[in-house]
Amino acid sequence: MSAVSDRLPTFPWDKLEPYKATAAAHPGGIVDLSVGTPVDPVPELIQKALVAAADSPGYPTVWGTPELRDALTGWVERRLGARDVTHRHVLPIVGSKELVAWLPTQLGLGPGDKVAYPRLAYPTYEVGARLARADSVAYDDPTELDPTDLKLLWLNSPSNPTGRVLSAAELTRIVAWAREHGVLVFSDECYIELGWEAEPVSVLHPDVCGGSYEGIVSVHSLSKRSNLAGYRAAFLAGDPAVLGELLEIRKHGGMMTSAPTQAAVVAALGDDTHVREQRERYAARRTALRDALVRHGFRIEHSEASLYLWATRDESCWSTVAHLAELGILVAPGDFYGTAGETFVRVALTATDERVAAAVERLTSSAAPGGAVA
Repeated sequence: MSAVSDRLPTFPWDKLEPYKATAAAHPGGIVDLSVGTPVDPVPELIQKALVAAADSPGYPTVWGTPELRDALTGWVERRLGARDVTHRHVLPIVGSKELVAWLPTQLGLGPGDKVAYPRLAYPTYEVGARLARADSVAYDDPTELDPTDLKLLWLNSPSNPTGRVLSAAELTRIVAWAREHGVLVFSDECYIELGWEAEPVSVLHPDVCGGSYEGIVSVHSLSKRSNLAGYRAAFLAGDPAVLGELLEIRKHGGMMTSAPTQAAVVAALGDDTHVREQRERYAARRTALRDALVRHGFRIEHSEASLYLWATRDESCWSTVAHLAELGILVAPGDFYGTAGETFVRVALTATDERVAAAVERLTSSAAPGGAVA
């Protein structure tokens, strides 16, 4: 019997190790703009909530405390504009990547079923299909897909890696098409609070879903908005029939968010100040990096939202990775996210102000007048 790992592609980040070594050898040290892991402190009020709940000797529940569910429903209505959201419409999860990887399996999908995701996409969508032995299909426009045997449609707005935002009109059209064909929609909206040149809209907004959550679920994470990647804090919101089934399955699987983390999420979702402050940090870094990359000869496409700049010099992404590694800057090659990204790199905004300033100085000092690379 073959190992489960045989179904999976090579873990992409392992391919970046030689370039990471090159960047680390730079006299000024590495500027790591590759993975996109938060580097700023966890806000103090969230840390205090975690500590206050540290004496939690009993098992937590998969559905979470009533206080957590109140916080989730309140945020979904306040921030996403959703209406009439009850506890049955929300479900905490142990970080969004866990959900993405195991959702097809938890939905009971298998051989002959199809999972669709954007042509440029977070690679775990495909991994989830492979783990379930389901078929996967990449799309440019999901409404052009053959709906036969299509059981799960992933949307991602704002996009990782491109930062593209789907408009309310686009989302409305896609949701209507999916409902017409009985296709379940999961919308990955983990970057929804990081819109720069566009205002991201949720599939749960009444203008998109018509006030009904039938057949749609949105995925949200606190990793980026609140610097809680280390806490594994995320949640689902949407169709109660789908979430009810997932709750029963996840109870059997013991997929529980820790009690201290649940308390931290309540504090995080109840405070907008720290989110605004973190947005301001990322906005400043984004402006500095974007300007420096353009001066260095890059073209930036999309990138109207999320935590990344989608940049190209119209060459192999690995040539660009190698070039930047010589400057001590590590970025992600675009082909990690699909062959359509083979001439792009993804540049994360998740580095300290000092490291971003170092990257800007290196990009600027190695660019000739007029923006050409010296």
